[in-house]
Amino acid sequence: MLPTPHQSPQAAVVPVQRASSREHAGPWHSEAVCRRDEAGLFFAPSKEPTAARLSREQAAKRVCARCPVLVECREHALLQPEPYGVWGGLTAAERRVVLARRRRRDADLGQSAQVSRIA
Repeated sequence: MLPTPHQSPQAAVVPVQRASSREHAGPWHSEAVCRRDEAGLFFAPSKEPTAARLSREQAAKRVCARCPVLVECREHALLQPEPYGVWGGLTAAERRVVLARRRRRDADLGQSAQVSRIA
């Protein structure tokens, strides 16, 4: 159930997409701090105002910062790739930046390898 416009973001329910992808992700997810009480912090309710979104995302990142499986969660979100929510301390926009940097790095490494083989 998604929150109504008058509900706080903390009252939101985690979409089925996150729950189902976690079930298949591996054993790391059982240790995730977000599985406890703060699940509503990680996904935006519809038509969330910008200030509320930024505040919610910062609160979600604080939860992630104390999570023992932050790295595993982040890699899962980058490999899937998860298009929504805060995963591994990164928003969807931040994950897109990380993925773009990885693609550029991989392309640069591929070009460097070709140049060294030619020379």
